Amino acid sequence: MEEEKQRMEILLVEDSPDDAFFSKEAFSKSKLMNTMQVATDGVEAMKYLRKEDEYKDAKKPDLILLDLNLPKKSGIEVLKEIREDTALTDIPVIVLTTSSDDDDIRKSYQNHANCFITKPVDIYEFLKLAEEIEKFWFGVARLPKRRDN
Repeated sequence: MEEEKQRMEILLVEDSPDDAFFSKEAFSKSKLMNTMQVATDGVEAMKYLRKEDEYKDAKKPDLILLDLNLPKKSGIEVLKEIREDTALTDIPVIVLTTSSDDDDIRKSYQNHANCFITKPVDIYEFLKLAEEIEKFWFGVARLPKRRDN
């Protein structure tokens, strides 16, 4: 019962099956108990976050890992919608993308991303990154208690 209270919910918004696999693997190696859900495009991500259709029972994530290059709705569009929705504004959003373009970085922060990280290409670097994200966001930073309503 106590373990369930400590479980962290992560929403990964990622259209690349390989990157989603690496992310899930990297975060599963953690000492932290977490659950990672994956949305493969921007429209699906917003349906998940707003608990629409098949996501009506979805848990509100403690953290969102957001790719920018998504089908149907870009990561920047998703970020804008999250930040405009009062039910979602308290969720930290980490932009985790292959881009290192200064424009993408600027647009992400202008739309209130909490962090911008360029994805490492090496799996071992990705594992280290996942560990650092967990250490900071679930160890050092204080997050609001999740309310699933």
